[in-house]
Amino acid sequence: MSSSPLAASPFKATTVTVAGKRLSAHMGGSGTPIVLFHSLLADKSSFDAIARPLATTHQVVVLDLPGFGDSDYVGAGLAQIADHLAQGIAALGLNKPVLLGNGYGGFVALMTAIRHPALASRLVLADCGAAFSEPGRAAFRGMSAAVKDKGLAAIADVAMRRLFAPEFQVQNPALVAERKKHFLAMDLETFHGACGALAALDIRDQLTSVSTPVLVVVGEQDEATPPPMSRELAAGLPDARLVELAGCAHVPQLQAPDQFMAAIRPFIDEKAAA
Repeated sequence: MSSSPLAASPFKATTVTVAGKRLSAHMGGSGTPIVLFHSLLADKSSFDAIARPLATTHQVVVLDLPGFGDSDYVGAGLAQIADHLAQGIAALGLNKPVLLGNGYGGFVALMTAIRHPALASRLVLADCGAAFSEPGRAAFRGMSAAVKDKGLAAIADVAMRRLFAPEFQVQNPALVAERKKHFLAMDLETFHGACGALAALDIRDQLTSVSTPVLVVVGEQDEATPPPMSRELAAGLPDARLVELAGCAHVPQLQAPDQFMAAIRPFIDEKAAA
């Protein structure tokens, strides 16, 4: 089981079965549901600092995405994962939740909203986009190849650079060491599958189908999914607003939780979210 602080909090571990596969989550609080989708390089514990504040106003569902933690792998395709999660959200009894995704989780949340347009009340997409540049695609292919050759440890420093700017790493060595430990524990099949899916992704022509309100958030120092990706995403969505977070990189909810909460709170608390 997870060693996340959520395990020792009012959050309760929950598992549902979708098509014979386990989907694991921690749930707590009450109100409009908000489902948290973590990034590829940072598991569900990256939401620890914001889960309890969110639970003061919302029913918070912190997922282990498929292939992470206690959730079973269901394949690499984002469409397949999105369909699995839509069924999982229904099995959890969640009505019109807010979907909040960071990094890889943002791509998954966006794909879920595209394929299941009636599912969510609104979206928060943090540090993601609709397509990578060719250098971005090459980075995923390169990381996957390096891991196949030498293991996750070979790219651990690269992974941390994709999460945090160098200055932040120097100032927060304990946090970086903790995140590296989480990264080194991830499932290899899940990692390779996600790298391949993200390297091939281009859903820019599907953005106009997203009718729900969207808040696009990006750290100005994000090297993994640079701000131009979020700007392009926000511009392509019918009902989106964009917030850029000064001093933040790829995981703003982990790096600067108060700043991140201040950015998303007005949006998720709007009456229309109910």
